[in-house]
Amino acid sequence: MITTAHKQLAQWAMDCALKNGCQGVRISLYSGSSASFEIRDMKIDRLQQASENALSLHVFVDGRFGSCSTNRLDKRELEKFIRNAIDSTRYLAEDRARSLPDASLYYRGGGNDLQLCDPAFETVPPDDKLALALHVCEEIAGRDRRIVSAESSYSDEENHRYLIASNGFEGESSSSAFTLAAGVSIKGDGDARPSSGWYDSSLYYGRLVRDGIGVKALERALRKLGQRKIASVRLPMVVDFTVSHQLLSPVISALYGSSIQQKNSFLPDHLGRRALGDRMTLTDEPHLPQAAGARLFDGEGAATKKRSVFDAGVLHTYYIDTYYANKTGMARTVDSPSILTMPPGDKNLEGLIALLDRGILVTGFNGGNCNSTTGDFSYGIEGFLIENGQPTQPLNEMNITGNMLTLWRQLVETGNDPRISSGWRIPSLLFDGVDFSGI
Repeated sequence: MITTAHKQLAQWAMDCALKNGCQGVRISLYSGSSASFEIRDMKIDRLQQASENALSLHVFVDGRFGSCSTNRLDKRELEKFIRNAIDSTRYLAEDRARSLPDASLYYRGGGNDLQLCDPAFETVPPDDKLALALHVCEEIAGRDRRIVSAESSYSDEENHRYLIASNGFEGESSSSAFTLAAGVSIKGDGDARPSSGWYDSSLYYGRLVRDGIGVKALERALRKLGQRKIASVRLPMVVDFTVSHQLLSPVISALYGSSIQQKNSFLPDHLGRRALGDRMTLTDEPHLPQAAGARLFDGEGAATKKRSVFDAGVLHTYYIDTYYANKTGMARTVDSPSILTMPPGDKNLEGLIALLDRGILVTGFNGGNCNSTTGDFSYGIEGFLIENGQPTQPLNEMNITGNMLTLWRQLVETGNDPRISSGWRIPSLLFDGVDFSGI
């Protein structure tokens, strides 16, 4: 945890940097610990445990910006480190767009406790962590003669951060996370080795799902037996909630100030305009309690707030940090998304599938890319042919192609099944008329 001594050290480091010629300073102090247990075929494959304290220094010197970090927190060593960082920064090219945020944008306290850290984190015995990982692997081992390998893992981490800036910001944040995961590979036809996995994660140890993770991973792998291509076709597409966020990622990347300033975005000059389909509504909700991704301030200390990203396809915000606000002349918003949510529909994945006489369910993306400037994409996919409202033939080695703007205008339905443990709560999605390339 961040102690009073840690805070005093950060304040001393900031004062030291200012005395040595900085016009602006931001200090980030980190303290954290983590553990992981990995099991392969019921044998312990890897154990890891780590604890770390680190100080990151961001200095603004004569129109230049430098960033460096160290885990050596002795004052004498830090003073030399700070002076060297300032001297090195003076060799960099001048860039007047580098500055601290306007102080009026800072979080000033008073927000609700987001309850992101499990107070019992340090009390969980290592034997219990190992037992959980072994239990997940036990759910797979010996359950089917076609199993080639079974893996499981338990991991946890606790993070504490203290952030201060020379123009008047001070803030703290803490979080914890626990994850149980399984992976299984099975023997298919010929040389085929279908594999799949499943996991659960939680901010709180007591809420972590312990049973059924290995069973689910094995079920998902067995469903892939007999995968093949079908003829190229244009069909409705259902995207499983476990991978739907991957289709959103290029859209969010196009909203960053860096992409816009570097003319590497397919959504420039769209603010206030309908960019996507009217079923596309997306909200950034940073203050949800006990939720992964929640935060009261961003990485520069600016206060977060609930933001409409898209409303019925109309773009309402970009993600603009201080540097790119200065570079582009756009208003500063926030440096990155916190928790992204979509309004839930009234159907889960099975309900969306049941709507289709014929379509394709996508359960995984395998390679491919999206052109960040045009939005044109091509992704490898795996999944299932949908016939008469049911998934039938397992599919793989097929591609989907199109354009992100066109695709999101063809969003027909959203499911009611987002993974709540994720910071991107994107449910299963149904799109109309997608091009699939196969035989």
